Amino acid sequence: MQEKKQPMRTCIVCRQIKNKHELIRIVKTSDGEFHIDVTGRLNGRGAYICNSEECFEKLIKSKALNRTFKCEVDNSVYLKLKEELLARSN
Repeated sequence: MQEKKQPMRTCIVCRQIKNKHELIRIVKTSDGEFHIDVTGRLNGRGAYICNSEECFEKLIKSKALNRTFKCEVDNSVYLKLKEELLARSN
């Protein structure tokens, strides 16, 4: 019997291709709000980053969400995402 194909995604920060389940999905909803999507099923445009603190710090420094979502993302959004990520990891 054939194995199911595992979906692969690219980290928007370090550009590494990894299994979808190893990455963190950041979603921009139709309301314009950003959330961390643990289930991978939230409606909206998604972007993936590695599940590492280093990649998240580079995400903030390089403002990669601005490039990915083609809009101006405020610093408060980055801080909110960081708090949300820390809350989920604890």
